[in-house]
Amino acid sequence: QVQFVESGGGLVQPGGSLRLSCATSGMVFNRYDMGWYRQAPGKQRELIARISSGGLDWNIADSVKARFTISRNNANRTVDLQMNSLKPEDTAVYYCNSYPTFFPWGQGTQVTVSS
Repeated sequence: QVQFVESGGGLVQPGGSLRLSCATSGMVFNRYDMGWYRQAPGKQRELIARISSGGLDWNIADSVKARFTISRNNANRTVDLQMNSLKPEDTAVYYCNSYPTFFPWGQGTQVTVSS
């Protein structure tokens, strides 16, 4: 079955950086657009970044534009999210999945931005 394993989260001070990584298995990775999503406490899960199957096209949500970058490695079947200039409002559990979402969600990785 398809599995996503997100990693790289943690506690970081405002203005800091983190790099999240998502390892995938059980899917033909290079056939799917992929996305990073996040869910903050008390809020719905939202898409924050999407990258095309070939990695040549991407979209970033306005709320994180110019601070977050999405990339993928089709040979390794991974998709990463580089997060810079983190703000307290970026605190959430971060998930990867296809875009649109076709597969069960993984456990996610917790990102907490706090001084």
